[in-house]
Amino acid sequence: MGRVTDSTRLRTVRVRDGRLYAGRKGDHVAVEEPLDIRLNGRALSLTMRTPGHDVELIHGVLHGEGLVRDREDVIEARYCDGAVVDDGSGFARNTYNVMDVTTARPQLLPPATRSFITTSACGVCGSESIDAVRQKSRYTLLHSWSVDPRTLLTAARSLTGQQEVFARTGGVHAAALVDLEGNLLVVREDVGRHNAVDKVIGWALLEDRLPLRDCFLLVSSRAGFEIAQKAYMAGIPLLACVSAASSLAVDTAEEFGMTLVGFTRAAEDGDGRMNVYTHPERLDLSAAEG
Repeated sequence: MGRVTDSTRLRTVRVRDGRLYAGRKGDHVAVEEPLDIRLNGRALSLTMRTPGHDVELIHGVLHGEGLVRDREDVIEARYCDGAVVDDGSGFARNTYNVMDVTTARPQLLPPATRSFITTSACGVCGSESIDAVRQKSRYTLLHSWSVDPRTLLTAARSLTGQQEVFARTGGVHAAALVDLEGNLLVVREDVGRHNAVDKVIGWALLEDRLPLRDCFLLVSSRAGFEIAQKAYMAGIPLLACVSAASSLAVDTAEEFGMTLVGFTRAAEDGDGRMNVYTHPERLDLSAAEG
């Protein structure tokens, strides 16, 4: 596994009482490196990610795209030996940035030329995107439980305390799966918010926990279409984000019966706030005033 953080030297610039100050200091930055994903020996996708938990990441990517359903669908996921030839020595070396996945049931896979739809810049309209997700998902979202909104705030405070790479760099996103008591089941960080989500869903797939019907997904970023799509594919009924939600994420959540919560902001004293975009029935508001 590669580095998660790196060291750098930088200039600092401050203005205090109208006067300009400049200095130098050492700092940490989050590492961003490409991961070349190959499926059964053929190029599939290239993603920029923070190294670490790459096997979970790939399982999450493949599940989110409907290419695998269960842990047993993947025979092997391994880094490619000799993926790069060193310019100096001429010898092959392993960069740990190329991973090949071998599947047990290749009949599940579409043609290798298929393009992913999970980027916010894909150019397809909202209805086409939602229809494509509906065709791939195996799960419907449960409406059989509700959760106290204070549980979401407790989870948000806990997530902040577990963002170790963010605390050092300020440059990564986090995703967590949370049970209905507010316990964080797994936390993953990455420079890409969708990668962090893929890692936690990949973890759940490897742990045979899918569908994730009795927990919710919490992300430290905004919620775009691709995150709502990945949550729906994993059977997650509630998605909470620290920042805003995009219009297509709202449309997707509304269409599929998902509760989408934004601006989930928790204070240290237990107070906080949130905006509920869709399906508020999963939040227990029976004790609410006003």
